Amino acid sequence: MGAVPGRSTRLDRLSDVEPLPKIEDLASKLRSHGIELPDGVARVGGFGDSAALSEELVALIRTGRKRGGASLLWAHEADVDPVPVVGEIEIVVDHLNAPSLVTRVTEVDVVAFNQVSAQFAAREGEGDGSLEYWRKAHWSFFSRECQRIGRVPSDDMLVVCCSFEVLNVVPKSQAV
Repeated sequence: MGAVPGRSTRLDRLSDVEPLPKIEDLASKLRSHGIELPDGVARVGGFGDSAALSEELVALIRTGRKRGGASLLWAHEADVDPVPVVGEIEIVVDHLNAPSLVTRVTEVDVVAFNQVSAQFAAREGEGDGSLEYWRKAHWSFFSRECQRIGRVPSDDMLVVCCSFEVLNVVPKSQAV
């Protein structure tokens, strides 16, 4: 049956790039490299709000260190972008909108910024993996997101903590 087109998301997404590609176009590119999307609802997403951050985060996923991502519930609401659902397939694109990875959502929790756990911070795999590093880096990122959507960051702003498993990695030489 194959993947069912779902939606595109700007979860942790660049604000200054072209709109996210269509699922059908990316699925075709993936098939040309021998990667078939599994059955289920599929979405398109990316990480980071700059080319450098996108490259860094995708590299962490490729190496197996990063297995989670966080976004602001306010941003989902402002962008009319539904929160990820367990079981959804995501085609992760790089900052050039080329497919880099195929993941499946394994867990979604919505918690206040000041209630994000050390376990989730470690799963995100950024910096030294500590909650202290996570809070500092994500406060900076979420502050930029809040500015974009006209909100003021606060310790109790709701964060969508999404965990995933990697199903496929597109070799860099094939990602275009």
